[in-house]
Amino acid sequence: MAIKITEECINCGACEPECPNGAIYEGGAEWRISDKTSLKGSVTTATGLTLDAEAAQAAVSNDFYYIVTDKCTECVGFHEEPQCASVCPVDCCVPDEAHVETKEQLTAKKDALHVA
Repeated sequence: MAIKITEECINCGACEPECPNGAIYEGGAEWRISDKTSLKGSVTTATGLTLDAEAAQAAVSNDFYYIVTDKCTECVGFHEEPQCASVCPVDCCVPDEAHVETKEQLTAKKDALHVA
């Protein structure tokens, strides 16, 4: 499953540079599916969202850091555990029960985000 950041976030920013997929953004910041990925042009995400990879998307949260579900792979293919959760000083990076994915699905998402 994807990871989410709860409202307990203290906006320290420790998680953002740790994400190999560029899925973590500061509250209020727009996001792009192309950030830290190899995606270009029209993209359809795992959740069925179709968008221009370079187009800015509205912030998911204005108050605290957030994770873009369509970019989160729980660090599968990069690390043994989600790096955001391992560095968070207040343990607010937790599994997102609304977005449960198997290791195979997470690996496929990782491969789609980082086309060789």
